[in-house]
Amino acid sequence: MKTLGILRHAKSDWHDARLRDFDRPLNGRGRKGAALIGLHIRDHAVGWKRILASPAVRVTQTIELAGEAAGEMPPITWDRRIYLASSATLIDLLREQAGDPRSIMLIGHNPGLEDLIFDLVPDDGSSPMRDVVEEKFPTAAYAVVELDIEAWDEIAEGTGRLVHLTRPRDLDPELGPSALD
Repeated sequence: MKTLGILRHAKSDWHDARLRDFDRPLNGRGRKGAALIGLHIRDHAVGWKRILASPAVRVTQTIELAGEAAGEMPPITWDRRIYLASSATLIDLLREQAGDPRSIMLIGHNPGLEDLIFDLVPDDGSSPMRDVVEEKFPTAAYAVVELDIEAWDEIAEGTGRLVHLTRPRDLDPELGPSALD
């Protein structure tokens, strides 16, 4: 069995229209959400062995703030292919993982991360958390999928179970939806 963590970057700042999408930083709410989800990830204690992450500014800042809150971080592999990737691209990237670590955390963007959950976790009514993701996988949301595989190159649609889901608003109601979203 393998374990896949999925973390969407925290809330980004849209105030500077001159910035490329790739270069958008986090806003104040995003910085708070990233730190809070980092504490939650630490307390959830999966013991991540590797991180695969988009190099977009909002992802690097999310990792920095979550990492400061969580403490020790596993090795990070920055991969531009994760930036705005489809679920199919993310699955291909996971299949490439050498050394077969027991657990990998993937940090990036929607809609690819949300679609990855939909592709890995069957829509058979057995996962109430999947139903929550169908409503929205918001910024700084953290999910854990257990995969019925022995090696990462075996990852395929329908091989996962969504065993954990936490959104920033679950930890602090002030980080829930607002008129500014």
